[in-house]
Amino acid sequence: MDDPNRLSLNLATTRMRWGGTEGIAGAARAGLRWAAPWRDQIAKDGLAEIARALNDHGVAASSLCRGGMFPAESAAKRQAAIDDNRRALDQARAIDAQVLVLVVGGLPPGSKDIAGARAMVEDGIAALLPEARAKGVALAIEPLHPMYAADRACINTLGQALDLCDRLGPGTGVAVDVYHVWWDPDLERQIMRAGAARLLGFHICDWLVPTRDMLLDRGMMGDGVIDLARIRRWMDQAGYDGPIEVEIFSAENWWQRDPDQVVAIAKQRFLEVV
Repeated sequence: MDDPNRLSLNLATTRMRWGGTEGIAGAARAGLRWAAPWRDQIAKDGLAEIARALNDHGVAASSLCRGGMFPAESAAKRQAAIDDNRRALDQARAIDAQVLVLVVGGLPPGSKDIAGARAMVEDGIAALLPEARAKGVALAIEPLHPMYAADRACINTLGQALDLCDRLGPGTGVAVDVYHVWWDPDLERQIMRAGAARLLGFHICDWLVPTRDMLLDRGMMGDGVIDLARIRRWMDQAGYDGPIEVEIFSAENWWQRDPDQVVAIAKQRFLEVV
């Protein structure tokens, strides 16, 4: 359906066998033009080394994963989260990533106030936004499946994320990860509502039946139940023409395999089913 020029290797897909610089080199060997490093890989390999690897291999950063995690039980901890996100903006700029993906965070320890957590998310992004705009880094809110509402992300549908973008204004948008939103009966309408200006990322994998672990048992594209081609059509129709990141967390399967083989299979499946 497409040539692979838009395919990006999100380096979570190979994280157990490859570090950040190794993943960038592996993406280049496979002929990919894009990769998405993670901040823990930057911490381990060094920001300068990640930036050098991208430059040396002719690979561009499709995004930086991840910022967010705004809710906390005290004002001091909430400020610490904002400060950490400011460092993430500096890292994104250093590797020429134009998008910082936000996994916004869940309930603070001991809290049952999800509305309060969502307010903390909005306040945190609002505090970060002027600097993000100044640095030219867009903030991509990634809604996560409702099973993560308590601990990882209290923004759980594309509609919620776009409502937040409506209130916050320019410099914000959404990352559409099929693993988290494929089930949403309002998905097509919300993708069209987002439009090209606010569709900042598109992450692909598959949902396995059965799923043995809700975090670490994602499937390779084509191995599960997500209608990837349909969602891809919606993204195309809405005007998204950016990188498409394969992002697979798979502790018992894909993370155990030879990463070069994983990338080769991902590239082929992208051509066949996405």
